[in-house]
Amino acid sequence: MTSAGLAGCASNIKGFLLPVAESAPDASQVQMIVATTRTRAATPDELFAGGRSQKPQFADIVVSIPPDNARRAGEVEWPKQLPGNPATDFVTLKADVIDKPQAVALFSRLVQKTPGRQVLVFVHGFNNRFEDAVYRFAQIVHDSRVVATPVLFTWPSRGSLFAYGYDRESSNFSRDALENLLRWLSDNPQVSEVSVLAHSMGNWVTLEALRQMAIRDGRVAPKIKTVLLAAPDVDVDLAREQIATMGAQRPKFTLFLSEDDKALAASREVWGAPRLGAVDPDVEPYKTMLASENINVINLTSYKGADGLDHGKFADNPRAIELVGASLASGQTLSDSRVGLGEKILSTTAGAASSIGHAAGVIVSAPVAIVDPLTRDHFNDEVDAFGESMRHVAPPK
Repeated sequence: MTSAGLAGCASNIKGFLLPVAESAPDASQVQMIVATTRTRAATPDELFAGGRSQKPQFADIVVSIPPDNARRAGEVEWPKQLPGNPATDFVTLKADVIDKPQAVALFSRLVQKTPGRQVLVFVHGFNNRFEDAVYRFAQIVHDSRVVATPVLFTWPSRGSLFAYGYDRESSNFSRDALENLLRWLSDNPQVSEVSVLAHSMGNWVTLEALRQMAIRDGRVAPKIKTVLLAAPDVDVDLAREQIATMGAQRPKFTLFLSEDDKALAASREVWGAPRLGAVDPDVEPYKTMLASENINVINLTSYKGADGLDHGKFADNPRAIELVGASLASGQTLSDSRVGLGEKILSTTAGAASSIGHAAGVIVSAPVAIVDPLTRDHFNDEVDAFGESMRHVAPPK
């Protein structure tokens, strides 16, 4: 079951990161190092929350993935109840918060065991809880068959469609930490090559971190050879400026886009500008822009997405995730997750809502918001705001 599907039927379940005793025969395991700018969660069943930490924190996490004959590539099989069944569900085998020296020592052990000593850094997108990012990255590593040491960089997302502004500012808040992480990996003599895979809003913090590095150091670190931009929620013009600022000696960029990405269509309405992950790469001015910046394009428009928004095709479509793995393996230049039912309906009506205002779109979703726990908390505030705004609108004549 995908995380979006889980939210619709069991959104109150917590504790996915509480370790189970053992895995299952033929199950796979993915061990990752986590670097995060999130605050610690109030309870151990969540590990990290959506608050902003002034100092990076670290974790050692091992995820068990069901046997290939029990799942479909591209899917995260969330447990319907806890503890999950390792034979059919993604489960956690280990989830330890560690300090920086422990993280350095763990990384050294893992990278020494990695053929080629390559590292893959994943930067998640908007609307991701901590466990969302962990399980999605484990799925990507497994299904893409990439041979690299997995490093998850997770920034403070509140995991709600209604927290778009907070998430955007949190990505800005985290760009120095990501830059420092990428510089440390690049300076590490045990590492031969660093690849970065960013999704959605994660592309913004990734491009900002690389841009900052180029400004500070005169170029992006040479070991950062491949950057995969998956469904980037970034203004096209800003993305071009960010990449151009990195100079001629920069990583190879591969853009995974989909012209039917509904989440990016909604983002375009918010920002009033096209998003890089949803442009038509064969029309101007995008065709010339992508060619001039030497950005390789993989168009996933004809692929079927699994999230209903066509925003996660790079990971949830079996063929697309193979392309991700091929791009990483060759070194060539390629959800969000838990969305409540009310939020999904709201997001699919983004086009209509743009003509009558965001709050009115929330009103349309009111019947679902009442019964959906992920949406209900935000509903009353939105209704009040809408009512206040209508006081200043002249009645129709």
